[in-house]
Amino acid sequence: MTNNTLNNKIDFAVIISVRRANPNGDPLNGNRPRQTYDGYGEISDVCLKRKIRNRLQDMGESIFVQSDDNRAPGDGFRSLNDRFKAAKIPDDKTREEACKKWFDVRSFGQVFAFKAKKKDNKADGDEDSGSVSIGIRGPVTIQSAFSLEPITPDSLQITKSVNLETNESEPDKKGSDTMGMKHRVDKGIYVSYGAINTQLASKTGFSDTDAEKIKKGLQTLFVNDVSSARPEGSMEVMKVIWWKHNSPSGQYSSAKVHKALHEILEQKKDGSYDSSKLKEKLLGLEPEELDPLEGVELQKFGSE
Repeated sequence: MTNNTLNNKIDFAVIISVRRANPNGDPLNGNRPRQTYDGYGEISDVCLKRKIRNRLQDMGESIFVQSDDNRAPGDGFRSLNDRFKAAKIPDDKTREEACKKWFDVRSFGQVFAFKAKKKDNKADGDEDSGSVSIGIRGPVTIQSAFSLEPITPDSLQITKSVNLETNESEPDKKGSDTMGMKHRVDKGIYVSYGAINTQLASKTGFSDTDAEKIKKGLQTLFVNDVSSARPEGSMEVMKVIWWKHNSPSGQYSSAKVHKALHEILEQKKDGSYDSSKLKEKLLGLEPEELDPLEGVELQKFGSE
């Protein structure tokens, strides 16, 4: 964390292409692609932040909220509480030191609400001085991504080539555990919007350099994100649009900036847009239009 905190408000948008993939399964609906009641596809904000955290971790940044299957080498902590305790942060400096140590804390914020272990001579409900309950508001906010058109997920039944367990009475018979379902979106264009607030950046120490790393994370959002539900090449960042205002409070509200792009994207619904029209809607606010990183730039911000 540096004293060079962010001085200019930032708005951004990410246009995402999905082809024959499940961009974000809903565990409450058989892992089918998430949809709104109107049938539009959705990628939750939590899912997007998870991908950004993973990319920042690939870039060598220290991340507090690590997923179990993507923990940093040498990090054996299986809970946030364990990782926090190992940092040995003084009680009176939790906010400052946590923001300084972990990139995602000073970016997205974090709630530190950990109970201390009870001492043997303490009554029920009593805690020793090791407990902590602090909420940190981060300057970077990102919305769920929604498709420009309603989606119609495809579902197919799959079978495994072998039983998980042997049926003792009929060893050659396939059991019910060999059957399953897979779901996908054949084609869709999703858009997510976000912003970086300067007032909150000053409280966490979020800097211009940090903002550039968030930008690179968005440009490489699906690098190292391959899975059976999202095969390599099935999800792509088509464009990152980055608006850097000329003041801390911004030339326009985030709602107006995001709405200007949304109205233009709604005209074609294929992810393309007329850049001149976007500039006309937001006079004096020049958008930086970024393609996915390739070549040397991609290697620079790949896994370290």
